[in-house]
Amino acid sequence: MPEVMVLPELTATPIAGSDPALAEALSAAHLPTEDLADPGRYFFVFSDASGAICGFGGYELPGDHALIRSMVVPETARGRGLGSAILAALLDKVAAAGAREAWLFTKHAAPFFSHRGFRARARYEVPPPVLATKQASSVCPITAVVMSRPLPV
Repeated sequence: MPEVMVLPELTATPIAGSDPALAEALSAAHLPTEDLADPGRYFFVFSDASGAICGFGGYELPGDHALIRSMVVPETARGRGLGSAILAALLDKVAAAGAREAWLFTKHAAPFFSHRGFRARARYEVPPPVLATKQASSVCPITAVVMSRPLPV
């Protein structure tokens, strides 16, 4: 599993996709949980200095791309910049792993990601390795917005 990352106010600790707290948080936010335990996925629980859980996030690396996934901040903790900090940590991690572009699928959070440099893309623009992921091919509905942003080299 990837090493622990320390953010200015959050600590990201690797967790297994089978962790019940991850599935519970995603279910509470009406996000998919079908393929969390499949191989090739990396997930983190983000906590503050007191140890309180502030959110979850993960990714997979299809080819030289990243698929940001399973990112959630509990509703009671939103509006404090935690989602931005979690996304920044995930983008740093996938860029360090060699990904050139980050992709994601979302049903409700397009404005959040748009304000952080992602832009909506048509499905025909999605690279084949990303399109072949379970997230793209069967977990997310066809109505999900596809978004991407380049990563620093």
